[in-house]
Amino acid sequence: MSALAALTRLGESFSNRSPTSPEIQQDAPKTEALLTSWPDEMRGIPNVTLRSALFGSSRSSSQAFLQRAEIFTQRPTRMRYTGPRLDQGDLDVWITLLHIARRKMLGRSFKTCAYELLKQQGKTDAGNNRKTLNKRLFRLAAATIEISATQHSYTGGLIDSIYRDEITHELVITLNHELYKMFGPNEFTHIDWSVRRSLNSKPLAQWLHGYLSSHAEPIPVSVDTLLLMAGCQNASASSREQNLLRALDSLQHASDLHGQPFSYEIRGGNVHIRKTPSSSQSRHLGRKGSGSKRNLDTVPLARQYRTVG
Repeated sequence: MSALAALTRLGESFSNRSPTSPEIQQDAPKTEALLTSWPDEMRGIPNVTLRSALFGSSRSSSQAFLQRAEIFTQRPTRMRYTGPRLDQGDLDVWITLLHIARRKMLGRSFKTCAYELLKQQGKTDAGNNRKTLNKRLFRLAAATIEISATQHSYTGGLIDSIYRDEITHELVITLNHELYKMFGPNEFTHIDWSVRRSLNSKPLAQWLHGYLSSHAEPIPVSVDTLLLMAGCQNASASSREQNLLRALDSLQHASDLHGQPFSYEIRGGNVHIRKTPSSSQSRHLGRKGSGSKRNLDTVPLARQYRTVG
């Protein structure tokens, strides 16, 4: 058979195949994913970002860039991260994007503007605030996370894409469709935005607020473990503990002002927290039953920022 005849027969065999035949599989369409909505006064945040050093309590250095670094997180979740080191200010911007996108389909672009993003954060539309916002947006766009958890895994960006519409001057932002996995039952937390805002410029107190909000019944955790999870980078152990005490006092004061009192005690090197769970957390506790409590020190944790080659 000549080469021309062979090519002709091969072309006919492809044209005669059904589009649904096993040889030619069509990619299955993605399921439409809408974030679970929440009230305006709350913010929905995935627990994995509240129980890890991904958004740390130390102020970020513009020069710090991590390459597949293993992030200190509460097990059984494991996380690696590539990108600029992130802080609580970056988290404010990201959860503001989630808040705006919560009634939109993930994976589809949506429009916003610097004015709206700053207003949602309680900031003025001033030049310095805009510059800081732009820096944080591009830091988030450069971030890639690899998460392995019990019920799901995720590898992707915190922001899929971002650009400016040259006609309307609006920001066009797309969030990864697969982020919906982080918003399953018991996978995310509603945090009180007014409490978090009142803790501006107190990143460790903000981190503690998110961490404690994500637990209906916080279990005792050692000072060292808590600070590692918070991404605290202070060299001195005594300085770290003093910072923790100040942050807990600030959080206690802010929570009291907003009618959400809690108490804490540091005993035997462990931090003991007593708080009133939210209504949804109370329902969760009812379903879960009493169960057995474990000290967090008995749960293995990943090392903080261990670079993987």
